Amino acid sequence: MKTLYLPASDPNTCDAAAKILREGGLVAIPTETVYGLGANGLDPEAVAKIFVAKGRPNDNPLILHVADPIQMEDFAYDIPAAAYLLAEKFWPGPLTMILPAKPIVPKSTTGGLKTVGIRCPDNDTTREIIRLAGVPVAAPSANLSKKPSTVTAQHVLHDHDGKIDAVVDGGHCRVGVESTIVDLTERPPRLLRPGGITPEQIFEVLGELTVDKSVTQELDPDEIAKAPGMKYIHYTPQADVVIISGDREQAADYINHFFEPGDRVMCFEEELELYRNCAPLAYGREADPESLSAGLFDALRELDDPAIKRIFARCPEGGGIAYAVQNRLKKAAGFHIIRVGGAK
Repeated sequence: MKTLYLPASDPNTCDAAAKILREGGLVAIPTETVYGLGANGLDPEAVAKIFVAKGRPNDNPLILHVADPIQMEDFAYDIPAAAYLLAEKFWPGPLTMILPAKPIVPKSTTGGLKTVGIRCPDNDTTREIIRLAGVPVAAPSANLSKKPSTVTAQHVLHDHDGKIDAVVDGGHCRVGVESTIVDLTERPPRLLRPGGITPEQIFEVLGELTVDKSVTQELDPDEIAKAPGMKYIHYTPQADVVIISGDREQAADYINHFFEPGDRVMCFEEELELYRNCAPLAYGREADPESLSAGLFDALRELDDPAIKRIFARCPEGGGIAYAVQNRLKKAAGFHIIRVGGAK
């Protein structure tokens, strides 16, 4: 198979991508979060191709992407008032809502569940592709399963060139981590995955929010995952990732002491000098958590190298978008965290 490269700047790209989706093909699409590997979310055969291409477990549910917020009514029922409040505030945007699924949504898309995740992405090109296709697009992140997510078209081609029908190049993703997922089938609503819309923002709209334990720790093998990213290993390069948390100077002392040939350090820009002898790679500025979000998967993919044995990673603290970065890094590390010193 030849994978078509479709620049978003080409006026024919949206029509070409929509045609492939209508015909049951796979198209990698840009969003504000990460690139998604898209198929017709109402076509079980097309959806099955996503799982094969990614090597993704079949019980890991997919997210339906729609072109307009009102389309959630086409694929979900018993929609609570909270969903309309969140859609008005944050759609288009990096927020996925878990809602009761209508029968039109196949079990292959929902991972066998009675619920479905729906979001309206903040990317004009992708919304136009969905509109022209005339179907919702089921799209998990466009990386191979368990590997770091894709935030450029080049990342997608690295994983899937010759295996999918097309990739739409919309440039580097602005947010850089997957969407926030909130379950609205429970009361109070439950945060299943942090992302570009922060828990604080959701609480400000709804006045209530609980946090699922999968955000901060691993689920047991027999527990059911209601949303992507909850249960299975995610975002991992080939090397072991170890988070070194706590005081900046003491963290540097620890890493410098235990650093060995074949190790790498992933740190904040402010810390580069502390690791000058440890092959450091900065993924953003600690003072600017949005830069960490945007740079996280670029760094993890750069460090996805068989020559690297271990990655010492520095992780931001606090809420907001930093909370989402913490979540992704902890999952990449399998929650292997070493705390040194006191708080910063």
